[in-house]
Amino acid sequence: MALGSLNDLYRDKVILDHCRNPRNSAVLDLPDVSCEAINPFCGDEIRFQINLDDSNRVREVGFQGEGCAINQAAGSIVSEALNGLTLTDVLELSKKFSRIMEASLPKDVVVADKEAINLGELSALYKVREFPVRVKCALLVWSALDSGISTLA
Repeated sequence: MALGSLNDLYRDKVILDHCRNPRNSAVLDLPDVSCEAINPFCGDEIRFQINLDDSNRVREVGFQGEGCAINQAAGSIVSEALNGLTLTDVLELSKKFSRIMEASLPKDVVVADKEAINLGELSALYKVREFPVRVKCALLVWSALDSGISTLA
């Protein structure tokens, strides 16, 4: 990929906004779900705390992260996308997002392109798949959530 394209990715308005102004950055005390993930190769870190309501839906999210702009933006965007979801919904969204980010066969990419349109602000992260070394930055948040939620089962 051309360097101009990588620069465009880092200038994306949604990614920049979430990186510079992360949402839900307060640490939650006594969360129902707590999880973290670290990419030892680049140093990206992500931490999430989730509180659930009486219907087991996400009521409140805390997110803290360190590392590159993609990791920071992904954590912030995902922290907003989780509100109102059940933990099952969160895991399903994680699988869907991971699948479209890792699509490589032409027919899978066509499907991924169509699915990405319906992801709201998460769709800004879909551009990351053009830079394979950055995909892990966008998926680290999902890795943390998957492991944290699986400890509840």
